[in-house]
Amino acid sequence: MHTELAKGVYWVGVTDWAIRHFHGFELSTHRGTTYNSYLILDDKTVLVDTVLGSHQDELIANIKELIDPAKIDIVVTNHSEMDHSGSLPAIMRLCPNATMIVSKRGADSVPGHYHANWKMQAVKTGDRVKIGKNELVFVEASMLHWPDSMFTYLTGHNILMPNDAFGQHYATSFRFNDQVNHAELYEEALKYYANILTPFSDRVLKKIDEVLALKLPVSMIAPSHGVIWRKDPLQIVTQYQEWARQKPEPRAVVIFDTMWNGTANMAYAIGEGLAAAGVESKIFHAAISDRNDMLVEVFKAKAVLIGSPTLNNGLLPSITPIIEDIKGLGFKNKIGAAFGSYGWSGESVKIIEQHFKDAKIPLAREGIKAKWQPAAADLETCRAFGKSIAEVVKTA
Repeated sequence: MHTELAKGVYWVGVTDWAIRHFHGFELSTHRGTTYNSYLILDDKTVLVDTVLGSHQDELIANIKELIDPAKIDIVVTNHSEMDHSGSLPAIMRLCPNATMIVSKRGADSVPGHYHANWKMQAVKTGDRVKIGKNELVFVEASMLHWPDSMFTYLTGHNILMPNDAFGQHYATSFRFNDQVNHAELYEEALKYYANILTPFSDRVLKKIDEVLALKLPVSMIAPSHGVIWRKDPLQIVTQYQEWARQKPEPRAVVIFDTMWNGTANMAYAIGEGLAAAGVESKIFHAAISDRNDMLVEVFKAKAVLIGSPTLNNGLLPSITPIIEDIKGLGFKNKIGAAFGSYGWSGESVKIIEQHFKDAKIPLAREGIKAKWQPAAADLETCRAFGKSIAEVVKTA
């Protein structure tokens, strides 16, 4: 079923209530998602983005509620990733004479995915295409979050369609931000930013400045996932500017795995020390916690503490993905610390500290370890360790 955004502008996308993992298993989607596609009826008919290929029939049905798909003149592909472009083959079969508009890099990526001989027009920032009373204005957004990404702006109605920017994986019964739970919306928007866009934070700030410099009035921001921002739409732009500056809160996150509870007991004692010194922390057992939810807490926190016992001269396997993500996402303005238990060789602390070094996260202090099960004195050392990290957090 379609939804009218403005006169002659419609959401024709799909709500996916069931999906719980995105990009394979890279990103958890506890609240589902939407694949947003937009149909513009002017002198020319324009479709902006499509949906995941498995939902193409729903997209086509929504379009048919409004027009014969054969009447589509222009198909804008803001980004070639399959959750947005997967229905292109089905759509282009229905409107074979349509022109596909892509970014300059999209002129490489779209044929690279689909190997089809579609009529294609590449655009750059500032290019305009007149579609009748209104125009489409394009802004290249390379690496937000793919090289081919771009934004499309519709004049007249002042709607910005920024593809993966300003979105959320959030399935709801309604289409607009003023119709949904505000706390849930921002939880999902932050999770989306922290897990996808953090590595590109410097580019986010530059791109926002570039878009604002165009002085285009914005009445609505219509991303490719989640709800559409129509009430105070620039609130999410302001929030992105804040997130992109990566100014952490004075809090800590403690992430550990354990075999026989030795490292777990160390983690809990460290948390007690942090709390005693007035610093809030969240503690996660990595083997049973959602990795993307943990990364949101890493994004928010000043201090990141990671613990593992030593297994086969290394770490427990569940710790490796989170420390690789921390490095890959390029978190800034953090401090790190390591801890762990051991029985023989005890390399885990040094290995974690090397990961912090590789992630360019300075150590708040040298890590600690306990042999076998931590004794009362070891746990008191852990509490003191937590207190010392808290003092660094409070003075940073």
